[in-house]
Amino acid sequence: MKRLIAVFMGFSAVLAVPMAHALDKVRFGTNWVAEAEHGGFYQALADGTYRKYGLDVTIVPGGPNINNRILLPVGKLDFFMSANSLQSFDAVEHNVPTIAVAASFQKDPQVFVAHPDVKTFADLKSRTLFVSKEGMASYFQWLKADYGFDESRVKPYTFNAQPFLANKHSAMQGYVTSEPYAIEKQGGFKPVVFLLADQGFDAYSTLVETRRDLVEKQPDLVQRFVDASAIGWYHYIYGDSRPGNDLIKKQNPEMTDALLSYSIAKLKEYGIVDSGASLKLGIGAMTDARWKSFFDRMVHAGVVKPNIDYKRGYTLQFVNKGVGVDLRPKN
Repeated sequence: MKRLIAVFMGFSAVLAVPMAHALDKVRFGTNWVAEAEHGGFYQALADGTYRKYGLDVTIVPGGPNINNRILLPVGKLDFFMSANSLQSFDAVEHNVPTIAVAASFQKDPQVFVAHPDVKTFADLKSRTLFVSKEGMASYFQWLKADYGFDESRVKPYTFNAQPFLANKHSAMQGYVTSEPYAIEKQGGFKPVVFLLADQGFDAYSTLVETRRDLVEKQPDLVQRFVDASAIGWYHYIYGDSRPGNDLIKKQNPEMTDALLSYSIAKLKEYGIVDSGASLKLGIGAMTDARWKSFFDRMVHAGVVKPNIDYKRGYTLQFVNKGVGVDLRPKN
């Protein structure tokens, strides 16, 4: 009988092992192909951080012909990487049941890239500006309202640097982590770079969105994903980024080590991920004051309607807890 009990207990223990380590499956959709701007998420997957937090995460890359955002509210994704705070306002306006739970970037990486003779941000107003349709509907309206930029000077931006390189009296939009690098390689000169966030465009960027029902029914799952992603970002920008980069290159074979290295350096130099409130509150930090400031700017610029209850677009429930701040280098 004792032997039978011992065998039974041993068998039960074996069964208990996988049950104790069962992982919650999570699908996270990005808004573009794999790149350094997504590095913290890939790092958390590659170095086992998500698994340590009990998560089996699948990253679903976006792309030029892929709209992952529409998959979140219908339950095909559990989390989504939204571009900036404007998408949260849009969700509220159109009653989309999604909500921002963390802001991976304290600063939007959007920049204007100019030729070396440009000295000040105001000088851009006299230049031909290459701006995308999306840019015209968002940050350019702010530039008009706050800086007096003129739409008559705008030409369509087709995500090609050649028109900018050919026109010495022009500037073009881009991301601080990529387009300046491409200009240096193609044009053979170091462009002047103006980060819009440093000029007052105070949107959060690369936000983590989820569904309202997930926040209500599985807050622990949301908390674990937010925390693990923050840890991933600390590891990626301050530690050994090779695991994340290897996974990025696996999903996006066109990515190069040189661009990844450049992008990480710019994320750090400009404080894209870790600056301002996140220095104390942790990566992913958000504040009511910052949300209100950006909302007021967008109302003033005519981008969003003043009667939107913008506070329904985000929650501070899962951030500002200092998760991972001890991983930041002390010097």
